[in-house]
Amino acid sequence: MRRRQQPPLPKRFGLDPARLRLPEEGEWATVRDHLVHRLPRVDPARIDEMLRAGEIVDLEGPLAPDAPYVPGGAVWFHRDLPDEKPVPFDLPIVYRDDTILVVDKPHFLATIPRGSHILQTALVRLRRELDLPDLIPAHRLDRATAGLVLFVVDPARRGSYQTLFQRQLVRKEYEAVARYRSGLIFPLSLESRIIKEKHILAAQEVPGTPNARTRIELLEQRGDIARYRLHPATGRTHQLRLHMNSLGIPILGDDFFPVITDKSVDDFTRPLQLRAATLAFTDPVTGENRRFDSIRSLHAWTDPQGWAGAVDAAPTS
Repeated sequence: MRRRQQPPLPKRFGLDPARLRLPEEGEWATVRDHLVHRLPRVDPARIDEMLRAGEIVDLEGPLAPDAPYVPGGAVWFHRDLPDEKPVPFDLPIVYRDDTILVVDKPHFLATIPRGSHILQTALVRLRRELDLPDLIPAHRLDRATAGLVLFVVDPARRGSYQTLFQRQLVRKEYEAVARYRSGLIFPLSLESRIIKEKHILAAQEVPGTPNARTRIELLEQRGDIARYRLHPATGRTHQLRLHMNSLGIPILGDDFFPVITDKSVDDFTRPLQLRAATLAFTDPVTGENRRFDSIRSLHAWTDPQGWAGAVDAAPTS
């Protein structure tokens, strides 16, 4: 396997610089001309500013504003970061050793940088706060979902733990709060075909061979709401939310199902009442049987009236 090229710029805010390979074919006279063409969302004046400041580099160092275009070359730079409102919730550590790190992610915090969420992500927070520049997640949780996320500390062990999730060798239990619907007999199992198209917010169920399977148990009922345990056998995007919605009991606080609501990313009220409650697996490095449990609660169950107008439930001991 070819070793990944080491960037000539250090990480910034826990993030690697962007790398752009210069195409073999092209009629650009300068690197600047190519960047203006390649990055249409970036103001050309900003590209000029970065070149003058020496912020765009190749393997030899900073590029001059009139640096000639080199077919097949590469340049690195740090992208400008979007304005982000801080996600005002803690990210408690459940377990840490020299190989892995398990955290209890709050609602509204993305796992990894994407789109308008960069600094306000679990990965960047942890890299910066714990001084772990090589930290990487073994799997992901939706921004809206709270609960356990496993990160790998030792770069040499990344593949071992990521493979656990890819091969579905991790037992995952989720907890959700949703409406109670009489007539449903639990436990029950659902399977369907789920697809997620690029640039479309919500995944959808479509006809075809099932690729998503979930077992659902009823834990408690209280009036017109209930607490459920969900066992996903697969890990499709929005799988649990879609399967609960298909039963006519969408998870409380769901802004995607049954319909997408126009909720600002800075609105931290009425969090989705879904948490990754348990992760269990045989450690591929030590051979130990591992089990981790979330310490978070679902606010709509512990304080329904408060959840309707409050923010994310804090961790409980």
